[in-house]
Amino acid sequence: MHRDAGRIVVIGGGVMGLATAWALARRGERPLVLERFARGHRQGASHGATRNFNDAYIEDHYLDLLQRSRAGWDALGVVGGAPLLRLHGLVTHGSVDLPTIAARLSDRGIAASMLSAGEARARWAGMRFDDDVLWSRDAGVVRAADALVELERRIVAAGGEVRWSTPATGIDDEGGDVRIRLAEGAVLQAETVVVTVGAWSTGILPGIGLPPLRVTEETPAHFAPRTGHAWPSFNHYVDPERHPATVYGMPTPGEGVKVGFHGVGDEVDPDARPHRPTHQAAVAEYVREWMPGLDPASAVPISCTYTSTADGRFVLDRRGRIVVGAGFSGHGFKFATGIGETLAELALDDGARAAAPFRLP
Repeated sequence: MHRDAGRIVVIGGGVMGLATAWALARRGERPLVLERFARGHRQGASHGATRNFNDAYIEDHYLDLLQRSRAGWDALGVVGGAPLLRLHGLVTHGSVDLPTIAARLSDRGIAASMLSAGEARARWAGMRFDDDVLWSRDAGVVRAADALVELERRIVAAGGEVRWSTPATGIDDEGGDVRIRLAEGAVLQAETVVVTVGAWSTGILPGIGLPPLRVTEETPAHFAPRTGHAWPSFNHYVDPERHPATVYGMPTPGEGVKVGFHGVGDEVDPDARPHRPTHQAAVAEYVREWMPGLDPASAVPISCTYTSTADGRFVLDRRGRIVVGAGFSGHGFKFATGIGETLAELALDDGARAAAPFRLP
């Protein structure tokens, strides 16, 4: 049975799909979002209480998207008595060109300043610093789970719809309307389809020319603070001979301080993810060495997926009547509102283009 689903359907109800649908709703559209799992599921990459709002980038395409995203988070405003974007600041340290990052941020009017290791230790006594530190005052965390709820609320309030537990099994774009095949056997028709399905992107879009996407299970952990120290968000570019990868983290009220290695998880089938913690001894050892204000024995692991391109760049593009957002490589959540705006523009205007580094080959 074929049914008309309206002008625009978004497949994938994680943060990217919901942000896209909200951007469409703000432009007067009434999008339909299809999500294969139930509301609040933990199978993808959007669940959990917090995500780093890390602004320590130097590339123009990311800084442009960052500033657009900041405006989007601000537009969502106060939810449950507090902004969705909690700006407690970010510290970046280790083996990276901090002065260049600071200069690029300052050129954009983004607050950034250098601190000595001693100044940083005095301010954040729960952390260890051996060298200069970049302090980004207007960074922090996004309240991730609350953001999903608020985005859905706004979509529905504007006349859109989010259908949970509604898997799409395929898409056909053969001229005219796009046909969306559902697991239940029905077929929906829409003028344009936006696909933001994370780890399932390659399976549902086999012929669109996506770059290779690697799906991994990542398992950072929350650690309990020993005392009431102040905690910023943080990036630490560590010695690769001592630790597996760059470390990131942030405070999550009620859960502790999240600490994890970036992009070190095992490659997995997203439909058979083991939810098995990895690198936990290494994370605890890092905490023991660099985070004296945390209890290294208190780890509570978290599982999520990364869907990564080879160079970590996102895919934001359009082929025919299909728009795709994919490959967010473990650093996309902070950009979600800007990505949603970009994908909405691609859906509404077949002449629109994302920044060149985000386009399909």
